[in-house]
Amino acid sequence: MNETVEIYFPQIADIYQAAKTIAQVAEVTPLQQSIRYSKTHGANILLKREDLHRVRSYKIRGAYNKISSLGQNQLDSGVVCASAGNHAQGVAFACSHLRVRGTIYMPVVTPKQKIDQTKMFGGEWVDVVLEGDTFDDSKKAAELFCEQEGKTFVHPFDDEKTIEGQATVGLEILQQSSEPIDYVFVAVGGGGLASGLCGTFQALSPNTKIIGVEPEGAPSMLKSIEQGELVELEKIDKFIDGAAVQKVGSLTYPICKEYLYKMVTVPEGKVCQTILDLYNRDAIVVEPAGALTIAALDYFKEEIKDKNVVCVVSGSNNDITRTAEIKERALLYAQLKHYFIVRFPQRPGALKEFVVDILGPNDDITHFEYSKKSSRENAPAIVGVELKSPDDLEPLVQRMKENNFFGDYLNNKPDLFQYLV
Repeated sequence: MNETVEIYFPQIADIYQAAKTIAQVAEVTPLQQSIRYSKTHGANILLKREDLHRVRSYKIRGAYNKISSLGQNQLDSGVVCASAGNHAQGVAFACSHLRVRGTIYMPVVTPKQKIDQTKMFGGEWVDVVLEGDTFDDSKKAAELFCEQEGKTFVHPFDDEKTIEGQATVGLEILQQSSEPIDYVFVAVGGGGLASGLCGTFQALSPNTKIIGVEPEGAPSMLKSIEQGELVELEKIDKFIDGAAVQKVGSLTYPICKEYLYKMVTVPEGKVCQTILDLYNRDAIVVEPAGALTIAALDYFKEEIKDKNVVCVVSGSNNDITRTAEIKERALLYAQLKHYFIVRFPQRPGALKEFVVDILGPNDDITHFEYSKKSSRENAPAIVGVELKSPDDLEPLVQRMKENNFFGDYLNNKPDLFQYLV
């Protein structure tokens, strides 16, 4: 006889209790209309500003709710977590506030800003350990340490109390909106926030459609839903570090599979352009994961017309040293930045000829790497060119070929591109 496996689903009573628990540390964040995006999409676009928490992301909700639920023996033994940054800060703040010893594992590639903030919020109560290249690597190391030391693991997404804490975002949205909410866009990393919102809206606003958004380079929830089982990705693009996991949660996957209206991915370059637009045009600073939901709006432009739409802006822990890479990725996505291997004849005036006769009047060299080879007739250089319009690419390539400067085009050769540029 087959036993029925009971699948966890967040209950509204537990979500209301979580709201009471976190009230002393988690501010009610604004639900703001975006005039610009509302005009662009012909809809009422509202931004749930989770980036304005004192730890600058929604993660304080789940972390504090989970740690507050522990018994005294567990608190005395201390807690452990693994995080790409935001959950780490939530746990660090909770440890300091509740005076609980914490050990926080973070990937080696975590932006320095997030590491420094974690140490600042935790103070004397936390130790930070950098381990592994991805969240999943850090998680494995943290779980091993937890088992060896008899401590409690505070999961960033695959835990009932964590999910119920994140679900309080939905309570606030419904309390703050005077109109029914038609759509909610939510970033999906491990699926904790999305699962929590499913619980809240199923209970209080079941007609609201919840759309999950992942990075194109880390589609772990989408692939799991498509294949009908939990999938662990072998490789992911770690750029959108707040939403890049190789495997989503065993608790969150069935909830998202059943209750999300749709699950979509957004290219990292499009997310980068959204980050720049928010900064330059709206004076809003977000991290890559925080821009995911807004970047996805373009894919639903017809469907959301005249609707009330909420985009959860999940966090703003962005490191200013990443600005150059964000701009670079945005230009590459917009087909305005192109890299070539250019074969220069080894004679005086070759570079001048390239600049005067090959480049267009609006083309700009932004990268140039060349070493003169005395034994060759032509010497290769890696040249990056920024264009004013994508339409300028084909004429540029044609002029390079006609004048024997063209060696290779690197943008569509990712392995070679990563190695050379």
